[in-house]
Amino acid sequence: MANDVKNISPMKLTLLVTIVPRDKEGFYIDYLQTLGSNLQMSASGHGTANKEVLEYLGLDNNDKSVIFSVIRDEKTERFLSGLEDKFTAIRNGKGIACAIPLSSVIGKLTFGFLSGDSRVV
Repeated sequence: MANDVKNISPMKLTLLVTIVPRDKEGFYIDYLQTLGSNLQMSASGHGTANKEVLEYLGLDNNDKSVIFSVIRDEKTERFLSGLEDKFTAIRNGKGIACAIPLSSVIGKLTFGFLSGDSRVV
């Protein structure tokens, strides 16, 4: 068992931040879970763009949901690419996403849960 734990420690984790229209929050949470996100949290957000900018961009609502997902670093491109596809394909489902590397996670059990590695949990 000690060797298994040693082998997963180099695995890096990333915090994926996705901002989407509030009425599409459930869809994107489900989608991110199917891609392999083991932990997701969401918070309500409110856009700061003024009415003229919103009209120019064709957006009628600036109520947003901010979804925080912990993913494995090697899956980052897959998540961002998949989200980009959904942002263009889903009606009124435009959004934005960015990935922030996590520099440390304390504890083997926490790391195992966040990385989705059942050998540790």
